[in-house]
Amino acid sequence: MLPSLMVAPNGASKTRADHPALPVTLDEVTEAARACRAAGADGLHLHLRDGGGGHLLDTGAYREALTHLGEALPDMPVQITTEAAGRYGPGHQKFVALNSGGTLVSAAWREITGEPGATAFYEQAADAGIAVQHILYDVSDAEGLAQTLPKSLLRDSRLQLIFVLGRYVDGQVSTPDMLHPFTDWMRATDINPDWMLCAFGQGETACLAEAHRAGGKCRVGFENSLVNADGTTAPDNAARVAEVRAALG
Repeated sequence: MLPSLMVAPNGASKTRADHPALPVTLDEVTEAARACRAAGADGLHLHLRDGGGGHLLDTGAYREALTHLGEALPDMPVQITTEAAGRYGPGHQKFVALNSGGTLVSAAWREITGEPGATAFYEQAADAGIAVQHILYDVSDAEGLAQTLPKSLLRDSRLQLIFVLGRYVDGQVSTPDMLHPFTDWMRATDINPDWMLCAFGQGETACLAEAHRAGGKCRVGFENSLVNADGTTAPDNAARVAEVRAALG
């Protein structure tokens, strides 16, 4: 099962020009995760960077990072990303998902289906005990996933989904009502997955509180928003975690 409040401290593209406290190196991510754990996060969404600070999908680097984080934070589950970020194709993404040693992996349906073999990939991951959290940006993605997944996986209560609010809206605005098409889709499809929400911009806290009320889990952090609900810039990821944890009650 997914952690109830996962932190995504950096993402694929932000730099310290966006925020001076953005963690980039593995040691910095580890320290940020430790502070976020103390603030109430119970899972880490992991992005790695190469020597130049660019987005990195590499099996060896992931294995080393997972070992390091497992020793430093043994009680904090780690989910690895397969985000393309304009650098990687579906074949590489699927290879990394299956061969990095992680048991929690996020993958965007619209990226993984960029070439044939998505259904086989989902089956291979399930057979290997790898829980894929399917990133869905809109209901069209959700409907596409329903057509791509084997029915046994779609109907499994262990199916992991994450809905994204605000990514493709001008100004990265997100509002709680943007969740409703996804919850309506789950009801119409008659599925009961293990689902999570992330939301961009100043509306992040309100959107996550709405997801919690609807029975979902939450992902917070600088990958999605640098600001608090009142519009002020958060000093670090732990502050964002603390605000959301308080909002969830």
